[in-house]
Amino acid sequence: MKMHTDTYTRKPEWLKIKVPGGRNYSDLKSVLRRHKLHTVCAEARCPNTEECWDRKSATIMILGDTCTRSCRFCSVKTGRLGTVDLEEPGRVAAAVSEMGLKHVVLTSVDRDELPDGGAGIWAETVNRIREADSRITVEILIPDFNGVEKDLQTVFSAKPDILSHNLETAARLYRSIRPQADYEQSLNVLRMAKEAGLRTKTGIMVGLGEDAEDVIRIMEDARRNAVDIFTIGQYLQPTPKQTVVQRYVTPDEFDMYRAEGLKMGFLYVESGPLVRSSYHADAHVK
Repeated sequence: MKMHTDTYTRKPEWLKIKVPGGRNYSDLKSVLRRHKLHTVCAEARCPNTEECWDRKSATIMILGDTCTRSCRFCSVKTGRLGTVDLEEPGRVAAAVSEMGLKHVVLTSVDRDELPDGGAGIWAETVNRIREADSRITVEILIPDFNGVEKDLQTVFSAKPDILSHNLETAARLYRSIRPQADYEQSLNVLRMAKEAGLRTKTGIMVGLGEDAEDVIRIMEDARRNAVDIFTIGQYLQPTPKQTVVQRYVTPDEFDMYRAEGLKMGFLYVESGPLVRSSYHADAHVK
């Protein structure tokens, strides 16, 4: 364990992160505060925030800040809110329009305590954004809704431009990293989304204990389920409470994954140390 901790504290040169700033960044943060909304970009201190916001693309988190699950890589607090903010879809639509976004990614915590897992709010939020400005393209990065088909179909019916659901890591690591999730169930979510006629996307983090064979196997599983877009980025430990980084993947290895993924037939493969789920998301709708 000592070896892993030392490795974690000494990040390689290619993981240097530029702190976001500038007028555009400040203006967009002000709009989000006014509408009482959160972006994953800011909350997770994403290294690509300034680049994405300059491209008029942002990721907004809906359905609160408390998750019913406790994935070992995530610093979001665990609990059961039990209620939803029914006015949130309207506020999201207003903020997205006011920010002048061209593309928005919606994501959320897991809300397993809700009868529909939050599916109704998901669909309404997409619909309200479209009503506010039909030119805005919408990607949704959804939880698994426990595999409940009627809830998934509620979300699919909103017809987002991209339906994203992350596999996150290798199947063999789920018990230790994602104990309340199921790898095959996540693949099934992606398969059902494709059958509903949606462009699909998934992503993983490396550095959680997987090896190169695991990464290739995950990509092959995704392609077998007709996933269109694949993202791979380096896991970085958010706080000392989360699982430690097992290894830092080199840029050359990331390049190899991108080349292999394109050979498999993915439309887009975003693979790099600082890649996150919504990196270059606006380009993936084309």
